[in-house]
Amino acid sequence: MLSRKLVPLITLALAFGSGCQHSAGAASPPDGVPQTPAPFATPPVLPGTPDIATLVSKVRPAVVNITTEHELKTPRGMFGSSDLGEVFPFFHQGRPGMPHNRGGGEGRDEVMKQQALGSGFLIDSQGHVVTNAHVVDDADVVKVKLPDDREYRAKVVGKDDRLDIAVLALESPPHDLPLASLGVSEGLRVGEYVVAIGNPFGLGDTVTMGIVSAKGRTIGAGPYDDFIQTDASINPGNSGGPLFNLRGQVVGINTAINPQGKGIGFAIPIDAVKDVLPQLLASGHVARGRIGVAIQGMDADLAKAFGMDHPRGALVEHVESGSPGDKVGIKSGDVILALDGQEVAHAEDLPRLVARHAPGTRVKLTVLHEKQKRDVDVTLVPLDDEKQAAAESPQGPAAAGERSSALGIGVGEQDGQVVVERVAPDGPSDGKLRPGDVIEEIAHQPVTSAADLASKVKAAPTDAPVLLRVRRGDQSRYVAVARNGR
Repeated sequence: MLSRKLVPLITLALAFGSGCQHSAGAASPPDGVPQTPAPFATPPVLPGTPDIATLVSKVRPAVVNITTEHELKTPRGMFGSSDLGEVFPFFHQGRPGMPHNRGGGEGRDEVMKQQALGSGFLIDSQGHVVTNAHVVDDADVVKVKLPDDREYRAKVVGKDDRLDIAVLALESPPHDLPLASLGVSEGLRVGEYVVAIGNPFGLGDTVTMGIVSAKGRTIGAGPYDDFIQTDASINPGNSGGPLFNLRGQVVGINTAINPQGKGIGFAIPIDAVKDVLPQLLASGHVARGRIGVAIQGMDADLAKAFGMDHPRGALVEHVESGSPGDKVGIKSGDVILALDGQEVAHAEDLPRLVARHAPGTRVKLTVLHEKQKRDVDVTLVPLDDEKQAAAESPQGPAAAGERSSALGIGVGEQDGQVVVERVAPDGPSDGKLRPGDVIEEIAHQPVTSAADLASKVKAAPTDAPVLLRVRRGDQSRYVAVARNGR
């Protein structure tokens, strides 16, 4: 289907090429007759205009196409003999769309080969290639093709699923490999030109250009989300390919797209990749440290409730018993403001800052405890699984509840707990609390009954939002609710 659609475009390009050759070979006009510029003459590069063609010619040789094969077994005859192209577009046997049957007889499974595509780039003379982990997940065969059509088998030598990075090694690499230069993503500016090169839909060596649309994007891909957003066109098959700045340095790895939007693509910052590359090359995996706390984001009401002039830091909602954080006295309701002097501007910054340190590293945390700052030294322990990573990742703005006209909620008592039963529309708790929420604390004091809640709300200072600790399901959160009329 794809090749048929390309035919008229290729024909048109050939027609233009023929016309150009004819014009170039025409006789020169007589002396004294003004010469008219050729209709397709290349204009000079204006001062300040990026010379993308020259940039691409220098960096494209280091960008590779990646093809993976996966074997899938299905009961023999499950799909009959129909063409599977529309259902499984990457299955093939001799021609696209057909399964490769190696069952060998009645009753045996059919083995079908599924093929997937991606991109990557060469980083050293030993033949190491960087790409996305999801490009090579569960691959039985990995092949890497250079722009000059040389093709090599490769093996996965390291993978970090949390960051979605993988390192491949070419089998019997040549001595003349073109290499990509790694830049610095921290200094990228919003609005700066960037160039993406990759293998979208199998159309290798495709170049697109755009700008850095935003930095520090969190898209829910994992605990270390910190994506560069770009409008340089990124499509399926671009995954793992490089995002270049105008100096020809890799500043990101193209990873994700927004299928509902156009011109919205995301790349992993190269600084995060450089943090883990040495470990991936040396051991094949990444060891990260952890504090042992669950955190949430801050909003304006929470900041005011904690006596802060603006939202910042990571609010501790839970401390794991026996964890490094527990051992140094970090408590629920503390706000972690900095790590080794580096500010935690947003909650999602903390997991990334901690992840840069190996287990056993001693770090200094600046913590706001009962409106007083203090520094604590924490020795990190290994981050063992995704559950722990998720616990230390921010969960976003909180939401919570009461039966008080001051907070615009109604509460009841169930099994000794104070439970939100209704929330007044457009009231101060609307959008923050919902029926079924359990109110555990107010201003760090336990709530024992509906009457106790009402009493504590009445006694709370009137110049700040009321700070609640609320449990929704199996997770407790902090929520700051302004009073009616304030």
